[in-house]
Amino acid sequence: MTKPSLPELLHAAVTAVGGTERPGQVSMAEAVAEVIDDGSHLLVQAGTGTGKSLGYLVPALAHGERVVVATATLALQRQLVERDLPRTVDALHPLMRRRPQFAMLKGRSNYLCLHRLHEGAPQDEEEGLFDQFEAAAPTSKLGQDLLRMRDWADETETGDRDDLTPGVSDRAWSQVSVSSRECLGASKCAYGAECFAEAARERAKLADVVVTNHALLAIDAIEGAPVLPQHEVLIVDEAHELVSRVTGVATGELTPGQVNRAVRRAAKLVNEKAADQLQTASEGFERLMELALPGRLEEIPEDLGYALMALRDAARTVITALGSTRDKSVQDEDAVRKQALASVESIHDVAERITNGSEYDVVWYERHDRFGASLRVAPMSVSGLLREKLFAERSVVLTSATLKLGGDFNGVGASLGLAPEGTESEDAPQWKGLDVGSPFDYGKQGILYVAKHLARPGREGTRGDMLDELAELIEAAGGRTLGLFSSMRAAQSAAEELRERLDMPILLQGEETLGELIKGFAADAQTCLFGTLSLWQGVDVPGPSCQLVIMDKIPFPRPDDPLMSARQKAVDEAGGNGFMAVAATHAALLMAQGAGRLVRASGDRGVVAVLDPRLATARYGSYLRASLPDFWYTTDRNQVRRSLAAIDAAAKAAEA
Repeated sequence: MTKPSLPELLHAAVTAVGGTERPGQVSMAEAVAEVIDDGSHLLVQAGTGTGKSLGYLVPALAHGERVVVATATLALQRQLVERDLPRTVDALHPLMRRRPQFAMLKGRSNYLCLHRLHEGAPQDEEEGLFDQFEAAAPTSKLGQDLLRMRDWADETETGDRDDLTPGVSDRAWSQVSVSSRECLGASKCAYGAECFAEAARERAKLADVVVTNHALLAIDAIEGAPVLPQHEVLIVDEAHELVSRVTGVATGELTPGQVNRAVRRAAKLVNEKAADQLQTASEGFERLMELALPGRLEEIPEDLGYALMALRDAARTVITALGSTRDKSVQDEDAVRKQALASVESIHDVAERITNGSEYDVVWYERHDRFGASLRVAPMSVSGLLREKLFAERSVVLTSATLKLGGDFNGVGASLGLAPEGTESEDAPQWKGLDVGSPFDYGKQGILYVAKHLARPGREGTRGDMLDELAELIEAAGGRTLGLFSSMRAAQSAAEELRERLDMPILLQGEETLGELIKGFAADAQTCLFGTLSLWQGVDVPGPSCQLVIMDKIPFPRPDDPLMSARQKAVDEAGGNGFMAVAATHAALLMAQGAGRLVRASGDRGVVAVLDPRLATARYGSYLRASLPDFWYTTDRNQVRRSLAAIDAAAKAAEA
């Protein structure tokens, strides 16, 4: 029997999910098949509505090698595992004569730990173990959640936190989960044979397709101990998020609270001398942190250096002592010891990393209203790490609706450790960029309006002219507005002001869960939704509820962001243009994501309004505009009001 062709397989899969084949999807599938065959790499931009998950799943399944698919959001992981993969596998099975297996794999702390659930969590203040079910009043929210999780543990097949509905708070979940460092290990644990996390890893080992998240992919790359099974093909969806997720995993933090917890956990398990040494070091660190001012530390101050060396040395002493002391009063000593060891090792590793000092690390103080001061360390860049760990041994496909910035893929490529496209050299991974477009006609469906007449936004202070413009645009649109703001303060002040001026509901991020806000926004056409970062890329509301997307200003990183400003300075010192490489690239990605909220279906119409004249007047404006969908462009405020009124009237007529 002849092997089915890629077009046949794609046609079968698209039919099975009730979709229609699109030229962009076909081009994408062919390009993915090509790079898997020749062992090279692909950056592919596929606009909303292309059907990109089938564009990579079908050629990957047809090839027959093991594939890891890493995504940034829970929603896409669920879509892949619950909808796209089952239907695609069913559709391809008769043609391929085999049924590929698939599985989901996440980090250990995402799974319920049966040892924690049944034996209790090691507690800092109490002797031995603490029964969280006894301690939390059954009438409290925490108590109710814990009792619900105890019942759920008997019926769940996965133990995956995301399968628990309704969900629970981080505090409740932490009572029944462990990090990989705190885990006793299946062979030492009384519940090892039933462990949900171990079962997930076993399923992943047997699967042809493993769906995971960017964070676990980063842990697999950074920590050297493989978490993911061997795989020949890696597909990174929502790839515009990868660099920030990997940076997050590679960032270390020290806080006084964290150090105090480690002291309490270790105190019962080591000799008095070792415990006192860690206690003294902890007090010295805490005194310093009370005086810490936010900002980057280009050099480690002498007093901080001494405090960190004292912490590092004391932690090392405790780690050595933990192995030999046995305290008869401690119940389930293995679990208590493992938790204490995890806490102390974490402090040792971060203190040592900052003490050793690396030109490739950025160190800074941060101060939080609720949690106080923290000391943080992050890599200046993760590009070298990604180049070495991701691209060396497998074909990699990176895809997103926003990878092509300013007209090419080189900006995103550089952040991933890739040389400019077409560079021929032995140690440079070979890759190509492909933009398969979008099924939408952006020029006819949307308008990009820049309010060129407004004053340039300043660092501080209210923008009266911007708020006037915002109110007029929302009135012309009849509501239907998603307001994307560069800071929470700006979103709050705009919501307060416009709630007084306009007779339409304005929802504000933070006043309700994101899911509830989006539901409320979609349900009523007059409603507006204002918010910040997670709304720039987390909202999918097709139809007449979202016909105006407003950006208050170009979302450059804050000038006092220690990591971004350090990265910008490093590019400048190497002879490049730090502003364009870091700040403008960051803004372009966010703006492209934000503008993508407008047109989610072929019938959508509307306006993206940028209330920052720099998009029209500054030299970098053309780079940012080239990163956005190809909307019809205008700076004519009267024209845009007429267009919004017409779109509103058409929507009302359709609703009637």
